[in-house]
Parts: sequence; C-alpha cells; structure tokens
Amino acid sequence: MAGMLNQLFGKTKTNYGDVEFWHAPERAGWLQKQGEYMTNWRRRWFVLKEGKIFWFKSDIVTPDSTPRGVIEVGRCLSIKGAEDAINKPHAFEISTQQTSMYFIADTDKEKEDWINAVGRAIVRESKSLLENDQGDYTSR
Repeated sequence: MAGMLNQLFGKTKTNYGDVEFWHAPERAGWLQKQGEYMTNWRRRWFVLKEGKIFWFKSDIVTPDSTPRGVIEVGRCLSIKGAEDAINKPHAFEISTQQTSMYFIADTDKEKEDWINAVGRAIVRESKSLLENDQGDYTSR
C-alpha cells in the first residue's frame, strides 16, 4: 500500500530534480500528516518549491537533507478544507485521481495559507502542462 501511495504522489528518491529545497521556498512550515505505515499523526516540516511539496523531520533543511517524502503538485487535482472529513480542526486534503492525503495545520490561517499556496502551484503546473502540449487540434 505504501509503495502505491509513493508512486501515486510521486514520492521516490529520484524525483527531487534540481530543486534547491533548502532555500527560498514558496511556502514552508509545520504540518501534521498521517504516517504511511502507522496511521498516527506526525509533525513534519513542509516545503513547497518549484511544483513539489517536500517534507522533513526537522525545520533545519540543508543541501544534505533528505526529504521524508515528496508530492508532485502536477499530480494534484485539488486542495480543500477537510475538517468535516477527518473530524480535526485546521485540516485540509490534497487529492489526486487515485487517492487523498490529509494534513493538519496549527491554525486556521496557516491552513488557508497552505491551501492558497498549493492551489496556486496546482494552477501553475496545469498551465505549464497546457503550454507544453504542442498538439494541433484545429486540423481534422
């Protein structure tokens, strides 16, 4: 199951690309997420940068840091509040075609800031995909 989630969310050791996640992120902060194997909630440091959401055990992130996981924003279909879905305050959900991941922020403002930042990143990624699509749809 965890391997499938890793594949769906693009979480593999080789997909960090050339993203310098250790400086100038679009957004960074503490969130809680459920563990992949044991479903208890764990506090992790999240970094949004260049179409990827990385998470770490510590907020001290250097070029030598290894992310605990990565979500490819281009695979995300939506991000929305999820307090009712999981019965926890300040919760939100990131969904792909296959699955959803839930996160909990410390405050409602932080939740809204993450939803807005990731939502903008999803739009940027979808625009990028459209711009790179060179198909000619006018000819028959």
